[in-house]
Amino acid sequence: MPHFSPQGALAGLRVLDLSRVRAGPTCVRMLADFGADVIRIEPPPGVDANDSMFADYRKGGDFQNLNRNKRGLTLNLKTPEGIEILHRLVTTADVVVENWRPDVKTRLGMDYETLSALNPRVILASISGFGQDGPYAKRPGFDQIIQGMGGLMSLTGKPESGPTRAGIAVADSSTGLYAAIGVLTALLERVSSGKGQWVHTSLLHSQIAMLDFQAARYLVEGEIPEPAGNDHPTAAPMGAFQAADGAFNLGVSGVGQWEALCHTLGHKEWLADARFASNRARVLNRIQLNAELQSIFETKTVDHWVALLNEASIPAGPIYSVPQLFEDTQVKHLGVVQAAVTEDGHSIPVIAQPVTLERTPAMISAPAPELGEHTDTILAELGFSTSKISELRSSNVI
Repeated sequence: MPHFSPQGALAGLRVLDLSRVRAGPTCVRMLADFGADVIRIEPPPGVDANDSMFADYRKGGDFQNLNRNKRGLTLNLKTPEGIEILHRLVTTADVVVENWRPDVKTRLGMDYETLSALNPRVILASISGFGQDGPYAKRPGFDQIIQGMGGLMSLTGKPESGPTRAGIAVADSSTGLYAAIGVLTALLERVSSGKGQWVHTSLLHSQIAMLDFQAARYLVEGEIPEPAGNDHPTAAPMGAFQAADGAFNLGVSGVGQWEALCHTLGHKEWLADARFASNRARVLNRIQLNAELQSIFETKTVDHWVALLNEASIPAGPIYSVPQLFEDTQVKHLGVVQAAVTEDGHSIPVIAQPVTLERTPAMISAPAPELGEHTDTILAELGFSTSKISELRSSNVI
């Protein structure tokens, strides 16, 4: 294991995490893993009718993976005292992250204008389904709804399958990462200006941004993207093929790789075949080309083809199940899985940050907090006495 510095890259920063579900916690997880003091703020039991949807299985892998390295505070924001405590916390914070619907933050006095009056250096990061204003601003937005409205489902699957959702929460996860980039950019700008600012992004905009070249094809060339199954829409041969013992992916892009493939498979005559003379021609004649390749690949194993093709600098790789991917030697070498260890020594496997800072790397120092686990400690840091904390708890403020 690498040696972790006791001071992460973001040590000294305080982040208030008011977010739920996935996009917000994804943003905050990055800040927490790199050393920020993150306080996850949740309502006391019974205050929020949707509580079980967000954290019904706190010991489950999903909740632990999203919320490790955070401290836990319960706060009833439906009470004046709860709002007062939150405002007091804001005066100590560098960043506040929330994913309420836009009107909720104004009602709670958590809009940027109010927060900046309390703390001019604070950065408010707001994540929403559809944006902070506009005709859809008050709509609730879940990942699958946005995958549909953001065009992704129209591109996923095979032509005959109809719209198909991606197997992961693309809109949620990408929005969380975009929000984290925005927060870090605002923190860097604050060094020179001394001022915070409002950072906001939406699942809808993020999902459309993730379409990337598919959206650009339509906007610039007027080409309407369609589902292509496992084939790449604009390059060939690039897709999945069946070997004698399973499936593998092949990716060929550019003249050099095409020539290498022809030589490696012993079919130099393809280089002079008009059907395959250019990438455009290969895309147009993909069915014939794939059939030729399939007749070759089905004669030997996945391991044989992956080794042979990679030796010739042709991208190829097996298609793993989730259990198989975690057994891969390179995955193990990268340290993709790390442990969050509880106080009683119980180890919870989580996914490490995929970006490495050599001098100040991310670290997994604690599992997700129990509900309100650090409430007393955090309030004591704010100057609340033990008797006052007991009074707040008996009044269901915490």
